[in-house]
Amino acid sequence: MSDRLEEILAAAVPEVCPAAVALIAVDGSVAAAAAAGELVRYAGADGTLAADRPRARRDSIFDLASVSKLFTTVVLLSLAEEGRLDLDEPVTGRLPAADPRITPRHLLTHTAGLPASRRIDRELPEAGPAERLAAMVATPPAHPVGGPYLYSDVGMVMAGHLAELAGGAPLEVLVRERVTGPLKLSCTGYRPGPELLDRVAATEWKAERPGPGCVRGEVHDETAYALGGVAGHAGLFAPADDLLAFGEALRLGGGPVLSAATVAEMTRDQGVEDAPFRHGLGVRIGDPGIVGPLKDAYGHSGFTGTSLVVDPDRRLTVVLLTNFVHPVRGREGIRTLRHKVAEEALRLADLVS
Repeated sequence: MSDRLEEILAAAVPEVCPAAVALIAVDGSVAAAAAAGELVRYAGADGTLAADRPRARRDSIFDLASVSKLFTTVVLLSLAEEGRLDLDEPVTGRLPAADPRITPRHLLTHTAGLPASRRIDRELPEAGPAERLAAMVATPPAHPVGGPYLYSDVGMVMAGHLAELAGGAPLEVLVRERVTGPLKLSCTGYRPGPELLDRVAATEWKAERPGPGCVRGEVHDETAYALGGVAGHAGLFAPADDLLAFGEALRLGGGPVLSAATVAEMTRDQGVEDAPFRHGLGVRIGDPGIVGPLKDAYGHSGFTGTSLVVDPDRRLTVVLLTNFVHPVRGREGIRTLRHKVAEEALRLADLVS
């Protein structure tokens, strides 16, 4: 194990994030693991310290935020493998309220022209999740369909619902049956139950939520919360080892959840215009926000301070989970922390090679 990784996390806690867990696997074996900080440090937005401050551990569970998009992507691609949908057919075959020019490939490359977000909770404060979802799916494009790149949570909400209709089951069931079940990710899922709550990291203080204190065990993202806690763009919770196993499955070709050919297409540069990185299907390639020196690695980040990075050429999978938004958003330093973890991963890979 790497003392350097422990030092990197210790230096970031609590200034950058109250809690952090990181894992680095080289050629399938964990070369470094570290945990630092407290899962619940603050009682509210004013920075008052909580009376009970449990320590972060390797098996602590974090709100993955937009890293959830990778799981939605794998579900959708598995359905495409089975011929239940075509990546280049109009989504209106199943989503008649959507724009007829939009295809699943547009959704997974953020080229559908859909807006970045939509606070459906504020637009429809009295509605239930189903009515809100219907409104999200009917969102018209705000920019040209087909590009340039415009990162859109709305598009991934649409992708998640498309998967439900093609797969004939709710998204959380599809994720369980097609991803977490086959990979034996026993602690990854939406809306963690009370038996897992002691392991869950707190996120932001939100005055509009019921109950005192900071959010814990409920999805941080407002739109996902308004949709019932399960959405195509956010909502999953996981410990580091589960996310590592998911990344390793992709690195090794997708089995048992996807074929090698599908993973190759998923991680191929799709030629998206005006993106700050190359874009695959659901994954970012060479995203400067998370990969550091691993220039050709792919993965995704999450708003709560999470990230997954996979570098097949260096046989690396790198997981960083934090609650960067606890007790409020707007902290600095998460990009630097991600880069330092990536730099340590590169050092360890070089030692093995």
